Amino acid sequence: MDKKNLWFFLFRLAELGAVKKPVFTSTIRLAEKFNCSQQTASRILKTLSLEGYVERRVNVRGEYVKITGKGLEELRRIHTILTKALYPTKPAYLKIKGKVFTGLGEGSYYVTRNGYLKQFIGKLGFKPYPGTLNLKLLSQTDLTVRKELENLPGVEIEGFRDGERTYGPLKCFPTVVDGKVKGAVLLIGRTHYNSSVIEVIAPVCLRKKLKVKDGDIVSLKIET
Repeated sequence: MDKKNLWFFLFRLAELGAVKKPVFTSTIRLAEKFNCSQQTASRILKTLSLEGYVERRVNVRGEYVKITGKGLEELRRIHTILTKALYPTKPAYLKIKGKVFTGLGEGSYYVTRNGYLKQFIGKLGFKPYPGTLNLKLLSQTDLTVRKELENLPGVEIEGFRDGERTYGPLKCFPTVVDGKVKGAVLLIGRTHYNSSVIEVIAPVCLRKKLKVKDGDIVSLKIET
């Protein structure tokens, strides 16, 4: 099936409110909204479910449909593409906020790998403190900004192999943390965190410098 049909159908479901909660509908109603036959609507809805873009709960009168996390990511991807096409002038920076939380410690491990460390110093202009500040993104706006960053070039940190294992490439964006400390946002390809988390490095321990603890809100001004 043509993927653009899936995207338009997903968009129509979002219009009905299926992003926030399950909405009650029927293939007849969706066919009218999508301007297609009931059979086509049923087929597309089934494909969206099989692909993991929606969840369905059927009863005798119709069904409840909700867009999944995967479906929301697809909508955000399309939103970013449309934004870039309609508003080609790139802003000088993006703003994002997140709640501080204690991570798994993997940031400290990766930041100190020599293959990365040399590139951080050469490309970002500072030697990072051996650890990252982990921020949990809370609002839809912040999640959308995070998705936009994924589609921007940033500062590329090349992957490498140290004889024991392979380390993947990273992408960085220079940032100012809470309007006080210069650092960089890290976008790591292979990580235990999902897209609701963002990691920040700086030449100092950000927790101590900013006097923040778990649960505090930190703002970033990210150069694009």
